[in-house]
Amino acid sequence: MRVQGPSRGTVEITEGSTRMLVPRGSLEGRDPPLRPAFFNPRAEMNRSVSVAACSAFARRFGGPKVFVDCMASLGARGLRVANEAAGVEEVVINDLNPSARELARRSAALNGLGNVRVTGEEACRLCSGFSRRGERASMVDIDPFGSPARFVDCGIRATMHGGILSATATDLQVLSGRFQNACRRRYGGAPVRTEYGNETAIRLVLGCIRHVAARMDVTVAPLFVESDMHYYRIFVRVLNRPDQGDNVGYIAHCAACADRWVEGGPRAACRSCGSEAGLSGPLWTGDLFDGRFVGEMASEAESLGAGRRCKKLLAAAALEAGMPAAYYTLDEIASRMGASPVGLADAVERLRGAGFAASPTSLNPAAFRTDAPVGEITAAFGG
Repeated sequence: MRVQGPSRGTVEITEGSTRMLVPRGSLEGRDPPLRPAFFNPRAEMNRSVSVAACSAFARRFGGPKVFVDCMASLGARGLRVANEAAGVEEVVINDLNPSARELARRSAALNGLGNVRVTGEEACRLCSGFSRRGERASMVDIDPFGSPARFVDCGIRATMHGGILSATATDLQVLSGRFQNACRRRYGGAPVRTEYGNETAIRLVLGCIRHVAARMDVTVAPLFVESDMHYYRIFVRVLNRPDQGDNVGYIAHCAACADRWVEGGPRAACRSCGSEAGLSGPLWTGDLFDGRFVGEMASEAESLGAGRRCKKLLAAAALEAGMPAAYYTLDEIASRMGASPVGLADAVERLRGAGFAASPTSLNPAAFRTDAPVGEITAAFGG
């Protein structure tokens, strides 16, 4: 991110290859202010991932390539998609804050963008304008403060068949299990507190999206998920057909031996040691990543000159496509063995050498996925 001189309380920055005007206060201090418009400079990687996803999608999609940013603030994500993503024909930047809209218009002019439209509708009212057949958008983004749950219905209705719906959740304390009743109200399930809590949270959000889509005889297929800083972010493909998949259930977790597995329904006994197991869910139990799409995102990120963190994230995500739910951390296994943790690459190689599937995970840089039961993991690590 490059910063240029201030003007009337704003600063011109360059993120990716896009110039934009942001409040000077957004670049000062730890917590960006809400007024005159919210902008978080530390979310640059999150926006770079969105640009890569939209660009990868637009290259293959045969229909109209329209990106709708429902709660855009000053439009940083939408501006970058309009300016950097390949083949995007129109971008709608929407926000209720008139100061944010004015900054979005000025930034669009700064980049000479003729494919940007700035609006000031309530998010679901905006989506209702895209909900008719033949008028739906191909890419719809929901990025609220807090939970996306209340916007899922209208977001799905605004997304055309084969299009992408992306959603962000920032109510991390609710999704972590601190407020179980609130989590059940918003997402239809609740977690057990574990080392892989961010994955459980993402699966709860996906379970909510899947439940809403199923009511409309619509299928959602995850393409990519991300956990960083104070947010979880999810990309799903929307398909106008009933979901016949067996992709909702529970993650069982045994506190006694640390084994974990997917369950279709409630179960009390651990499969490894017989102790009582806790259950997170109901939640999404299917794949989190589409390997081909993540590979295409990685290619786009490379050509767009995305930062090293973004490229590393996508490389790890490509490796874990199709892998089992509920990762293990190196520290938790080492603690149970009473030994120092092995390196991540060594851990993955030992498990593969023992005949199990294994990969790193993009959700935790010191963790791995495997289909090995916990006893086989400790045996492979020399326990």
